[in-house]
Amino acid sequence: MKNRVFRAGLWLGMLSLALFGGCSSAPKRPVAVFTIKNKVTTQLELVHKAMDQGNYEQALDLLEEARRLSISTDDPELLIREGLARGNILYALGRTEEADAIWNRALAEAELAGAAELAGIVRIYKARSMLLADGATADTVKTQVRTELGAIGSDKLSLALGWTVIGLAEKEQRRWSEAEGALQKALAIHEKDNYLEQAAYDWFLIASVRSMAGQYAGALDALGKAIGFDRRAENTYGLGMDWRAQGDVYKKMGESDEAADAYRRSAAIFRSIFLEQEALQVESRLTP
Repeated sequence: MKNRVFRAGLWLGMLSLALFGGCSSAPKRPVAVFTIKNKVTTQLELVHKAMDQGNYEQALDLLEEARRLSISTDDPELLIREGLARGNILYALGRTEEADAIWNRALAEAELAGAAELAGIVRIYKARSMLLADGATADTVKTQVRTELGAIGSDKLSLALGWTVIGLAEKEQRRWSEAEGALQKALAIHEKDNYLEQAAYDWFLIASVRSMAGQYAGALDALGKAIGFDRRAENTYGLGMDWRAQGDVYKKMGESDEAADAYRRSAAIFRSIFLEQEALQVESRLTP
């Protein structure tokens, strides 16, 4: 009670100063403060960059500060976006049950807050998980994601993710043209706003579609573009994956010397960031 009286007296004192001290010249007070929200946004950008470069453990470490700040503001949007990122990292690490639990919690938070756009984004993440891990039919996933695309509004990265998931579903059904068309829509979003790592990954997926369709020259062209974007982003992990994929395509073409060169380059790139296991895995492909 004493503290409440003190705070009330302090507030009244400040009001008196405003009333009698020339309130016409006082600066207009902001309707909301975004200092912590801006910090979380910056922290999440670092998290996503670490994820794009395959540094999942580092991403989890960075995420701890984002979670602490999100809890401190009790901001549903921050809590949901932190949950999306955490689930994504856990999923990439193969901890799919934990990832799904995190996404379910984020979805419940979004629905409680009446945040339809964020709820739609969470459902797209879950749909991707269903396609890649739970064996859901591609048609089910495509239908769900197309429904959510209409709900997520102007969130560009989430729109791009939706088109990526649709592209993967089309690939699952061996509908090569439709798969590339969807992935190109994601690419257009990423290229326009210079999301370099994401654009590189789009080209990587397009290369995979073309390779599976037997379009090897087109696959190599797409991987060349992926390498260009990953170089601009200094995305070492992505570059290692790109060169490994080039080796796979050359191997399919029967070009053993070119495949070996690509594999060796990939292994060297992985070793430059101390990923010895990945380097050894690539080198194992050198043997017929």
